[in-house]
Amino acid sequence: MRYRTLGGLKVSAVGLGAMPLSIEGRPDERRALDTVHAALDAGVTLLDTADSYHLPGQDPGHNELLLARALAAYGGDTDGVLVATKGGRGRPADGSWTVTGSPRHLKAAAEASLQRLGVEAIGLYQLHKPDPAVPFEDSVGALRDLLDEGKIRLAGLSNVTTDQIHRARAILGDRLASVQNRYSPEIRDSEAELRLCAELGLAFLPWSPLGGISRSSLDGPSVLEGRARFAAFHEVARERGASPQQVALAWLLSRSPAVVPIPGASRPETARNSAGAADLVLGEEELTRLTRSTRTR
Repeated sequence: MRYRTLGGLKVSAVGLGAMPLSIEGRPDERRALDTVHAALDAGVTLLDTADSYHLPGQDPGHNELLLARALAAYGGDTDGVLVATKGGRGRPADGSWTVTGSPRHLKAAAEASLQRLGVEAIGLYQLHKPDPAVPFEDSVGALRDLLDEGKIRLAGLSNVTTDQIHRARAILGDRLASVQNRYSPEIRDSEAELRLCAELGLAFLPWSPLGGISRSSLDGPSVLEGRARFAAFHEVARERGASPQQVALAWLLSRSPAVVPIPGASRPETARNSAGAADLVLGEEELTRLTRSTRTR
């Protein structure tokens, strides 16, 4: 496993997005725990969760409680594991995703996450999404207060713009550690945010980093279309004896030293496969071919 830096901490170059272990289609608890343990065995030290990762209409925190149980049951050393959680979203019974960014809500949510994770302080606490009904500075101010109170060690943002990153940086300073936006070979509309993170020394955590790559590897009526769109990734995978997912993650890692992808997994073999991408170093010709393919769709 290679490593990268997040808020002055050393974290695995590929993390684990734990959301699939708790939402619709989630595995049973035994397989979920095995999935987390497989990631840890493979050297993953960044686990990403949120209080809203649960089935619609159910109590918040299913995913946080699951990770706490997985870490407690793991037989190896977990001292270097960074659990990153998020607050500010909800999942009502209709299956939608709500946004609540008031300071009162964020502080209460962080306190509840703290209890569920069973830690003295949350390693990385992220604003899940800016609330258009709440001044952005007020939401970020809640993160500052949580930092000052010692309830969280580092602060992060998710689903934000370059302007919002600058505004948060003005409030949090060096305690702003990361930005988590959607970014993949399929979706590249956060290029500006990625460049800014690299300039400011912030970790950039792409969510849904596999995008269409994972779908193009599945059986189904759209598989041929998907493989055509991502043909270069499949070609390089065959040439290197790797999976298309590993090639996609290796391509993401090549975009910037700030990038730490957090692919999701619901099976141990998927977690191991994603972690293996950290050891796949692509050559210049391969990177040129892959990058060109993402621009021609």
